[in-house]
Amino acid sequence: SAEIAVMGPEGAANIIFKKEIESAPNPEEMRKIKVQEYTEKFANPYKAAANGYIDAVISPDETREQILHCIRIAKNKNVHHPDKKHGIPPF
Repeated sequence: SAEIAVMGPEGAANIIFKKEIESAPNPEEMRKIKVQEYTEKFANPYKAAANGYIDAVISPDETREQILHCIRIAKNKNVHHPDKKHGIPPF
């Protein structure tokens, strides 16, 4: 059910397919078709995972396990902050 996009599929389809929608005999039906086409092609989590935008697509019932797993991994993480190469002297 996740979407990764700057705008929703309806807004994007209205902009991208504007000429096709306006020139169609039934613009409202064409708009629905183009929104569905855009959603299937671009606005789905599997496409985002394939492009490397997200690490995994999980089902909602796996969410708690995934969060706990990430917390366990990060709990003992040592963060090293290197010394500053050039400090800013006080004036």
